[in-house]
Amino acid sequence: MATGLLAVLVPALPMISAVVLLALLRESRRTAARLSVGAMTLTLVLAFTLLVHHILAGDASVVESVGSVGSLWIDPLSLVLWTFVSGISLIVHIYSVRYMIEEPGYARFFALLDLMTAVILVMVSAADLLTLLVAWFLVGVLLYFLLGHDHRRPAAGRYAFWTQITYRFGDLPLWFAALILVHVYHSASLPVIFARIQAAPHVQLWGVPVPELAGFLLATAAFARSAQFPLHIWLPYTMDGPTPVSALMHAGIVNAGGFLFNRFAPLFEHAAWALHWAFGVGLTTALIGSGLMLIQNDIKRSLGYSTMGQMGFMVMECGLGAFPLAVFHLIAHGFFKASLFLGAGDVIGDARAHDGVPPDAIYTSVVERRPAKPSRLPWLVAASLTVLVPVVVLSLSHFFVAEHLFFEQGVVVLLFFGWVTGAQALFAAHKMSQQDPWRLMLGILASFVVIVVGYTLISHYFGEFLYPSERMSLRLYSAASIHRVSFDALVLFLAAIFVGGWTLTFFADSFDFWRNLGGRGRGVYLGIYALLSRELYVADIYERLSQIVLQWSRRLNVWLRWC
Repeated sequence: MATGLLAVLVPALPMISAVVLLALLRESRRTAARLSVGAMTLTLVLAFTLLVHHILAGDASVVESVGSVGSLWIDPLSLVLWTFVSGISLIVHIYSVRYMIEEPGYARFFALLDLMTAVILVMVSAADLLTLLVAWFLVGVLLYFLLGHDHRRPAAGRYAFWTQITYRFGDLPLWFAALILVHVYHSASLPVIFARIQAAPHVQLWGVPVPELAGFLLATAAFARSAQFPLHIWLPYTMDGPTPVSALMHAGIVNAGGFLFNRFAPLFEHAAWALHWAFGVGLTTALIGSGLMLIQNDIKRSLGYSTMGQMGFMVMECGLGAFPLAVFHLIAHGFFKASLFLGAGDVIGDARAHDGVPPDAIYTSVVERRPAKPSRLPWLVAASLTVLVPVVVLSLSHFFVAEHLFFEQGVVVLLFFGWVTGAQALFAAHKMSQQDPWRLMLGILASFVVIVVGYTLISHYFGEFLYPSERMSLRLYSAASIHRVSFDALVLFLAAIFVGGWTLTFFADSFDFWRNLGGRGRGVYLGIYALLSRELYVADIYERLSQIVLQWSRRLNVWLRWC
């Protein structure tokens, strides 16, 4: 009983704070900020207390409401995300106390932050479909008001509207999936639906297995909310809103796709094609987002495309069956990206005050900018270290933690991406000119070993906490598996993409590279760069479509007036 009361208080506290701010403290800035920060601090304490209590003594439970709507599912996923969301929100609240002090609507801004936090807490713990759908919808509405908080900036309102339209488009498949599940399994309770799916996983509707059909719809809803290509365009264009909102959005709200996959994990065990689709969309988004991030000249736009790429990796992990890894990823990325956004203002201010260019042009060109003779490791030694060390470290760390997972295709693909990332980091370190390259490389190797081993252990035990049943994890990996020949072709294709990307990234600044590339090759390279610089023309296509819709709406309006 006491645990249930504490669970209800977690989303209730920020909601009560928002009501008090809007009703009584509109004109009292200092009191409003203190109340909001205090309520969020207490929320974090309660969420963390419930998480510790569950680790020590508890099983998952459902807190039922008076009616059939509003029940909360207190399980490991809910508790982990409660602690994460309330922690991120508290950081954003504290940062906003001084950042928003000169902005109009100070108390209203904190009330919206509190309401957003409360709705997200309800969404991640909803135990019935209607509560989940309402909270999912309200997140988009509140984000619209937060992004358009400053009414004096037309761009903020325009891109907030873009976000709202994309979110509403993504809501439709989620509503259809909910209607199908309720119609087929005769219940809106998520635990009941999942139990009936396990009992009868091959039930069909319109000749299609229900889990597969609902899985496609749920994945589409996750794509829109997590900025997957081509539904990503709203994310990098929402930088005209307040920086605290950008931090909260990129750290927490955009991760909703990963939560949706994990909440419906029992359904995705029987939705193999939906997982394959998620892997393809996630991989495409990760590559495009990472490429667009590299050519941006605006720090916040670059962070936006970085988030897009990371969300692509998160969805790709779900498509591989590594659902716990996706949750771990969204938490780590959330704290990391929140710190980057909250520190972006200092970086911009430093760049404006100190551009890094000395005033004396002669001194710059002759003395300070004179290229020093690089001191690097021998080429063969560096190549061996960058290729072999990541393979050995990743293989041994996963072998000692969970040997049986080496037979799962999803784990093999994840190890492949880990090897690519580690090799890229070591190769970049090799290109750095240092007085003592051996010391630099040994330090990086030691750091790499510590990070990989720590990450492997944490992710393994974190996965066991979220999904104690090992059979469930194996079923998810099995559902994500593909034919062996297709799998080998996929690995070779990805390897070719990464090798080509490394070549362009690390050798394009060399004069010999451009001289040997030739006219046609140089034209292809510049064409790719031009395509990325225009962001694949997706924004232009959306703009043209919006103009067509407005044009036809005007014609329809004229026609209706004649009637």
